[in-house]
Amino acid sequence: MKGIKVAHLIKDNNLEILAGKDGVNKLITEMMISRPGIELAGFMEFFDPKRVILIGSKEFSFFNLFDKMIQEVRLREIFQLEPPAVIFSTNVEVSELFKKMGTEYNVPILKSQLRTTAINSKLYSYLQDHLSPRQTIHGVLLDINGMGTLVIGKSGIGKSETALELVKLGHMLISDDRVDVFQKDVGILVGEAPRILERYLEVRGIGIVDVVSMYGVGAYRESKQIRLVVELEKWEDFKNYDRLGLDSKTIKYFDTEIPKVIIPVLPGRNVALLVESAAMNQKLKYLGYHAAFNLTREVMRSIKENEKE
Repeated sequence: MKGIKVAHLIKDNNLEILAGKDGVNKLITEMMISRPGIELAGFMEFFDPKRVILIGSKEFSFFNLFDKMIQEVRLREIFQLEPPAVIFSTNVEVSELFKKMGTEYNVPILKSQLRTTAINSKLYSYLQDHLSPRQTIHGVLLDINGMGTLVIGKSGIGKSETALELVKLGHMLISDDRVDVFQKDVGILVGEAPRILERYLEVRGIGIVDVVSMYGVGAYRESKQIRLVVELEKWEDFKNYDRLGLDSKTIKYFDTEIPKVIIPVLPGRNVALLVESAAMNQKLKYLGYHAAFNLTREVMRSIKENEKE
């Protein structure tokens, strides 16, 4: 089962341990966060014990409406299910009862320096990044003027050489050869490099290239949302390739459809320039400008005007 240890959550989010230190090796396997309300009143039917619990000032104020005996009963109902951790926002003074329960049931009681809304957003994004389903794709991921562009194709087609040329032109490398892709949300696909391959390119005839050492820190970034897939394929003389850009293709990863462009590779073609142009053209489409559609409209308008004459 995929998960992340509470200890890593604590370290990466600068959380303070108040109690329950023996439970920091528990695994968090659920990316959603629980904000208990009716659970603190004793209604546990929809409580998910696999979720991290976040308590802000509203939840804590509601809980303090009950007398001490009821509070202990309610907390035991929650803590005996052994949630991975309970986190308090900065504006909550954690009571000794919570610390007692955390120690008794080995549930880490943690304190954030952020307010409830900020820590909720930060934790959700963090858990998404670590717990979302992942897929490894053979290709190169680049940031081309803000467009996350995944270049795929058969081995030896020239993906890494194209990436090196694009980095030289001022664009950023995310990952070469192997791209770890995860769906952060429906419609949001993010790619990153395996830690051991960060900032490296493998180019046949040259070997391993460290793009940061050669071109500076601006040549590399850790991750990027994928907005376009470019497939490089060997030119086939009798294949009909799209010459106008009216044939829209997509490729699906998880639940997300990504626009796809096929670029035929032939000696003498500047593939890096073509990939860069494809990325910029797609960016214009996202902004509402479609060159092929505009040209088609102009041609149709011209034809109609000529017919009138």
